[in-house]
Amino acid sequence: MKDIRDFLNVLETIGMLKRVKTEVSPILEIPEILRRVMYKKGPAILFENVKGYKNWKVVGNLFYSIEALKIAFNVKKLEEIGYRMVNLMVAQPPMDFIDKIKTLKEVISLGKFLPKKIRKAPFFERVIDNPSLLDLPAFKTWPKDGGRYLTFPVVISRDPETGVVNMGVYRVMILDEKRGVIHWQIHKRGAEAYRRAFETDLKRIPIAIAISCEPAVLFTGISPVPYPIDKLLFAGIVKGESIEVVKLDSGLIVPANAEVLLEGYIKIDDLSEEGPFGDHFGYYDKPTDRYPVFHLERIYMRENPIYYGTVVGKPALEDAVLGKAVERVFLPIVRVLFPEIVEMNLPEYGMFQGIAIVSIKKRYPGHAKKVMMGLWGIGQLSLTKIIIVVDSDVNPHNLNEVLWAIAANVDPQRDVVVIPGTHTDALDPATPIQAYGSKLGIDATKKFPEEYGYKSWPEEVEVDEEISKLVDEKWSSYGID
Repeated sequence: MKDIRDFLNVLETIGMLKRVKTEVSPILEIPEILRRVMYKKGPAILFENVKGYKNWKVVGNLFYSIEALKIAFNVKKLEEIGYRMVNLMVAQPPMDFIDKIKTLKEVISLGKFLPKKIRKAPFFERVIDNPSLLDLPAFKTWPKDGGRYLTFPVVISRDPETGVVNMGVYRVMILDEKRGVIHWQIHKRGAEAYRRAFETDLKRIPIAIAISCEPAVLFTGISPVPYPIDKLLFAGIVKGESIEVVKLDSGLIVPANAEVLLEGYIKIDDLSEEGPFGDHFGYYDKPTDRYPVFHLERIYMRENPIYYGTVVGKPALEDAVLGKAVERVFLPIVRVLFPEIVEMNLPEYGMFQGIAIVSIKKRYPGHAKKVMMGLWGIGQLSLTKIIIVVDSDVNPHNLNEVLWAIAANVDPQRDVVVIPGTHTDALDPATPIQAYGSKLGIDATKKFPEEYGYKSWPEEVEVDEEISKLVDEKWSSYGID
């Protein structure tokens, strides 16, 4: 998919997109429609008559199902993307001439994912030198939100020390015509670039905000890509080929196929409170922290632009689908770090970072707790509040099987771990101090003798194979069904 328009055309062709011609407002009305449709599992919606925004179209619920994401990335399973990444990560060093030839092929293969610079992006069709953020059909999602928000902006920055490009989806609250507040939490890559700029006495850093990008860039924006992997490279891996980019006068490299690009900067000493905002936990975030203010200098946009916005609230909405997609894409990478992990489930009603269930091939006493600690030490999983570990014969996606494992295998004083005083999701409403709380781990695996008072774990019941075969053969004669 070259851009969002290609994706919409494909979705419409296969009946996964509906058009709405009735006049609708981006203030509360469009979000309410999108929520109702998403709670019914889709489809994507394209609004063609947006109140107060002539010549604009608005699209929502773009990623309403895993099937839509597979179509966007042209894969049969989302895990294929993760395996592309793994193949680049675990390549062996060349030992002889033949190996060197193979390595050369791998380098060439990497090259097809690297960003491809072009001279002119489609959004250069219109250049607005006296722009206003109020000219964008940004949503007000909930009645008590602090204002209107860009809800799926790809915020682009560059690490001032390393030059590594970051693209992150951080909501932006519109303050007025020229200013918005970028909600990047302390653990986000954008916040890291901000800290480095502060430490090197930079007064301001250039920022670009891309709206309605091609699907691979949108997905990359919400993905927990390990630093210092360049997100433009990762977007190419997601897409399976190079992402087209252009270079702005500010020096920023940005995806070329966005519908709209906002160009500006943040000043290191210019912060503002942000919120409230009705978030994915189903509560309003209070303005408990201050975030950088984005200063708009210029807008570039295509003719008759399409605005993409998402809505959040109690699950399961579009963010739950994207969270499940992240789970599938990154599972192969997690397995590189933890080969014992068989499967993983981030339940959609667990709100992605609330609960993780993993199954493992348990090999030694304390193995389940080792996995918990390891997962809490990496990337986005470090924010997971509750981790449940089960054996490989328990399906993490079958919550009844998981509940059975907890009920049958867990002695709370032995198998439940509580870790106080840890970094948590800044949006978690359960913690009175923002981004500071605790973790809970549940070892629901069968226990080795060392974990079970040096006794053997009880034998699990199994049917007699001969009787099972006999009953299969005679089943129709019983007259049960």
